[in-house]
Amino acid sequence: MVDKGNKNIPLLFLIYINDLSKSVSDKSRPILFADDTSFIIANRNETGFKFKTNEIFNEINKWFHNNLLMLNCDKTFFLQVLTKTDNEINMQVSFGNRKIATAQSLKFWGLTVDTTLTWKHHIGELTSRMNKACYAIRSIKPFMSLDVLRSTYFSYAHSILSYGITIWGNSSSSDDIFKIQKRIIRIIMNSSRNASCRQLFKDLNILPIQSQYIYSILLFVTKHKDQFLSNSPVHKYNTRQTFDLCVPTANFTIYQKGVYY
Repeated sequence: MVDKGNKNIPLLFLIYINDLSKSVSDKSRPILFADDTSFIIANRNETGFKFKTNEIFNEINKWFHNNLLMLNCDKTFFLQVLTKTDNEINMQVSFGNRKIATAQSLKFWGLTVDTTLTWKHHIGELTSRMNKACYAIRSIKPFMSLDVLRSTYFSYAHSILSYGITIWGNSSSSDDIFKIQKRIIRIIMNSSRNASCRQLFKDLNILPIQSQYIYSILLFVTKHKDQFLSNSPVHKYNTRQTFDLCVPTANFTIYQKGVYY
């Protein structure tokens, strides 16, 4: 079947490769999304990591060969995710006779992931897009009512600001987005550049980015209650905190900044 509008191509592609994950060993976690496929390999032992990575690529290469497909090496990248205490493993990943380029940051499901998960690259891209939204709102300000400007904010700025905020919202670099958000609010309310935005946010019924982050976390936890433990299974004592969420034990700061902590 050929779809001239290409609307069904991602769906057909997913159906075609739905057995790819079964053909690769359980040493990796494949993630299939539209026409974009990723493999997550968790291992910080240098020898084991090199072996597993190249082993998995060999398995993928075999599956592609058996299904008469070819991997586009120009669009395939390898990204190491490290903590601040980890040393980067010097290795070269290859696919057949082609070397796979190593990247310092990659776009994954609309989020730019860097090697240390600081989200600086992602927030840098958001800053550029938020500045464009700010310019657009400033341009239409003389001709539009307050309601239209507020609707424009949610269309151009809020949609950018809120996407994936549960993941990157705790980054120290998010303050750069907050500064642009305040600039937009002052433009909408026709306030001076040094005016306090506390009351302006309330008047427009718009959440500051910090509050939006907390709100998004609350929605995530409510929607995925099955992924969180309460205190009741942890101990048998009937206390006032029995049904509160149990905070997991975590040694890494990078995990403590995540949504599950």
